[in-house]
Amino acid sequence: MIVLKKILCPVDHSECSYLALKYAISLALKDEAKLYLMHVIDTRLYDTEIYKFSPYKLDEIDVSKIRTNLMESLPEGTTDVLEVETIVVKGVPFHEIINAATEIGADIIVLGTHGRTGLSHVVMGSVAEKVVRKATCPVLTVRTPPSSS
Repeated sequence: MIVLKKILCPVDHSECSYLALKYAISLALKDEAKLYLMHVIDTRLYDTEIYKFSPYKLDEIDVSKIRTNLMESLPEGTTDVLEVETIVVKGVPFHEIINAATEIGADIIVLGTHGRTGLSHVVMGSVAEKVVRKATCPVLTVRTPPSSS
């Protein structure tokens, strides 16, 4: 039986990252694992419209505020039943996620995928795809279900 002790969940404040967070919390509760919430500040993209999910402006970055926002993204009472730690770093997201997973000895990475295709996929690349290819631990990707119209 596989028992998870350390779960890394990157959060970019998008809908799919919050959905991935729900999965990460569920897995952590099941095995009483420690949950690491992570946000990567990708300074390369601040001069473009691509980084539209971040509520932070580069010249106003306050790491303690980012940590607070990560903790506030948890459902009420989560920290009463789980050990949660925040990680905030600057760099290339997929690279920093893989580095953090290695550094903390993560048993699994749980992250959202935007499911972009076409030009936006080519321009941004896929963080989730690169993490899946390069991580040394298992990766659970969570995609936002398509909206029904």
